[in-house]
Amino acid sequence: MASPELDHQGKERSRGSHLGAQRAPTGERGRPKLPQTLPPRETRAGTRRRGSPHPVRARRDAGEAASAQEKRARVPQPLRAPPVPPLPQGLAAALPERVSAAPPPTPPYIGREGSPPPGGGSGGLAPIGTAPKAIGPAPARPHSPTARPEIRSAQPRLGPVRPRLRPRPGSEGTYSQIWADTQRELDTMLQREREEFLQPQEDPENVMKMLATAYVQYLAIMRKLDEAHDHLIHQQKRALVRQALDGVMGRILEIKREMVALEYSECHSMAGILMELQRVPEDIEIPIPKYFIKENLGILQYREKYLHEVLLNAGLLEQEAVTVMTLQESIRVIQVAERARQGRARAAFMRRIYFEEKRQSQKGDQKMVKSPDDAATCIQKVWRGHRQRKETERLREEEMIFLGMSLPPELEAMNSLQKANVLEGEVRERPNFSFRHELRAAEGPHIKETLQNEITQCFLECRHITGRFPDYPPEKAGGSKAILSEKHPEQIVQELAAKKAKAEAEKNEADKKVKEVKEPVQEKKPEKAGKEVVDEGWKMAPSNFLLMLEEGSSQYQVFWENRDHKSDFLQDHDPELIRAGERGEVEEEIRVQVDEVMEEKLLRVKEALDGETGPPAKPGKEKGIRTPAKKKISELDKDLTPHRSIDSLYQELAEERLLIQVKNVNLSDYMGYYDCLMSILREAGAMPVPSIPEVRQLVALYGILPLGSQTVHENAPLVKSLLLAGPAGVGKKMLVHAICTETGANLFSLTPSSTRKYPGKEGLIMMLHMILKVGRELQPSVVWIGDTERLYAKGALKGEEEVNFKRLARLLPQFLRVLKPKDRILLLGTSRRPFDANLGPFCKLYQKIILIPKPDYLTRFALWKHYILQSGGVLTKLLNLNCLAQVSDGFTQGHFVDVVHTVLTELRLLQMARKPLSTAEFVTSLARHDPVYREEEETFQAWYAKTPLGKAWNAARETDEGGKGKRRKGKKRKGKGKGKK
Repeated sequence: MASPELDHQGKERSRGSHLGAQRAPTGERGRPKLPQTLPPRETRAGTRRRGSPHPVRARRDAGEAASAQEKRARVPQPLRAPPVPPLPQGLAAALPERVSAAPPPTPPYIGREGSPPPGGGSGGLAPIGTAPKAIGPAPARPHSPTARPEIRSAQPRLGPVRPRLRPRPGSEGTYSQIWADTQRELDTMLQREREEFLQPQEDPENVMKMLATAYVQYLAIMRKLDEAHDHLIHQQKRALVRQALDGVMGRILEIKREMVALEYSECHSMAGILMELQRVPEDIEIPIPKYFIKENLGILQYREKYLHEVLLNAGLLEQEAVTVMTLQESIRVIQVAERARQGRARAAFMRRIYFEEKRQSQKGDQKMVKSPDDAATCIQKVWRGHRQRKETERLREEEMIFLGMSLPPELEAMNSLQKANVLEGEVRERPNFSFRHELRAAEGPHIKETLQNEITQCFLECRHITGRFPDYPPEKAGGSKAILSEKHPEQIVQELAAKKAKAEAEKNEADKKVKEVKEPVQEKKPEKAGKEVVDEGWKMAPSNFLLMLEEGSSQYQVFWENRDHKSDFLQDHDPELIRAGERGEVEEEIRVQVDEVMEEKLLRVKEALDGETGPPAKPGKEKGIRTPAKKKISELDKDLTPHRSIDSLYQELAEERLLIQVKNVNLSDYMGYYDCLMSILREAGAMPVPSIPEVRQLVALYGILPLGSQTVHENAPLVKSLLLAGPAGVGKKMLVHAICTETGANLFSLTPSSTRKYPGKEGLIMMLHMILKVGRELQPSVVWIGDTERLYAKGALKGEEEVNFKRLARLLPQFLRVLKPKDRILLLGTSRRPFDANLGPFCKLYQKIILIPKPDYLTRFALWKHYILQSGGVLTKLLNLNCLAQVSDGFTQGHFVDVVHTVLTELRLLQMARKPLSTAEFVTSLARHDPVYREEEETFQAWYAKTPLGKAWNAARETDEGGKGKRRKGKKRKGKGKGKK
């Protein structure tokens, strides 16, 4: 019974010391003798122990200490190990010895992040959510099948274990690793193309499978390269990733061209390829590189602001009226703000008084040891207070958002993301370092001396072979570059002789042509029909991007593959790479100077040794040889406004409404899903019509990617004009603005009302010249012609505006001929009745035609839900979206937007709490619109079948069916012959 007695005495001692009283007298058996009644307050106050603090003073000091502690709690303190609180004496005696003995505090370990301290200890704070380890030998635990075995080492560790270094998520190392992995995938694809695509193939299905597989894999590579390029900071890394990204984009366009030429269709069945590669339909969406906008963001913002000011000064935009507050309203606002401030101050004062009284009342009720119920109550109180404070904070934030005094969380996140992008842009916008001056000073004399010696040696060897010095090559032929080739002098002499023989042959051909003009030309007999052309099979066309990709791959392997990226913390430039890139430019500059000196030196040597004087005579015009006629310069190529600046032309086009503002719409906002029934119809042999996701892909391939990248536009298959055809309301105008938004392009609009101020042929030529000049200077640009079928209407048009607009059709082919690969200008037309135009010239104007369908069931369901929620509606059980999607079959996206705006007015949104939305409201409003009937849809399909691509598809289909029919007849005849025998 010793331990209970000690335990009991320990509790009494602690209680007595807490109350400041003397040790209680003990009675029989050592038990404390408690007084029957407590002495009065005066007696208790007067009997305090000498040297103990005064109760009032102690209470005041405790209050000040509590307030100071509360202030310190508000200030964020650095993380540190919590001190081990001393245990009560009785509780310490009752617990085992290994727990009661508190270990000395371990100083925090300062070392590599993620590595343990020497000796195997944890060092510092344990991870959040883990229990503290017990000190001493652990008790034996029963075996559990789900418990992890505890492995302990008997020998101490000799030092910190270096964990496997992994790049931190979102760091430069992460995206460098993504780049490295993607580069390996790209090398694999290039090796596969060398093995498969360069060999002729005979089976069209096998060829299509190869092309589709490469198409999907290149899209995955492009997506990863775009991610790495967007987040990398090192400028030289970004330049090499940009080169690979442009090369992959161009290769995708080349593969798409081969797929269209093979199947005579813009949309393909990719379900089998996706299943084989274990991909989803979203993986064949075309990723749009972010550098299209990010690298020109400042210029685009300035241009948008300038256009807004021009339209505002011209009176084409309505400025928002600014309401001025009256004196009474101003006084009322000040009074409300002042009363609110006084209320907040009074509430803070009363809060301080409340907590002071609460602390005073709690001092008399404090006990040294609390029961488990009191501890649980304390924990519940703290948790409930924390939860209520969080709820109050949430309600306060919602109120501030409702009052417009703070931003919603998503906008706040966008704001923080914009700030991060600004900081990242500041890091990227570092000064471009150049070492040309150093290279010219350090290596210039050596380069000059080497070039002179090589040129002199080449001239001496040529004179030793031919007996005379050769003529110095002119600058147009490359100068000394033509001499300093890796060829033997005999080969150079042979090439010069071949060129001379070729010139004589051209002279003889010219003489023959002169004679043929005088003599009548005999017509050649047509070749006999029946000779079959040998088909070597399909072979991939030569690519303009494979060499670019191979060069980028070799540069990566030489400079970046084995480089340690972790040591470069600042992601600064690499001087050696800059010198290697500028060394060629310095050599070119010095070579031009050396050519001038060596040409004069060669003339003096010829004069001294061979007796030749002066430069070689220019060949004169010989009789009978016609000089090639000069090309006729188009009127649009001539500079009709030499004395006008780009700003003045830009302002005039904006004031005449030929240059319009672009709506901020992304291509991903054009919602839609894959139509499963469409793939079934294609397999059955129907004309392939693109679904909405395929429309997005085609718009990105033919409109966005070439306009966004100069390299892709110059080397990829050139698309100068594009037509979007479909019923009214399917989103043609939205796609036009999406192309301009994704690429940052200017939008020129040609309509009868905008072209009326430029009457006649000369006026239209001037208008197109201004658009072409501004579009080339501020490229990329889009020239949009709405309702373009009116240009080629079959009937006679009424009105001067329509006649002048139709006159524009004769100038548009000339406008397209003027465009060159370096001009990122796209002629974009939209038509809701293309079958009203003359098919021949209409299809000659537009290279690519995209037929946009009406939405299917799944797309209609998603559109209804999106538009209702976007307008502030709430979905309830009374609103059946399945019914709406089923009933709205045949209607377009424009009808859905009109219906939602008609139903969800401001008054209806206020009534939504007591009157939820119902399906009948939307159906009633939808009934007032006319759907796209089946006859109109069939008319669109019949018109598309008459286009060049539709005719080619029908011809290929008939050829396949004819071949199958012949094979079937041959089998039947063979069977009959066998039966007769």
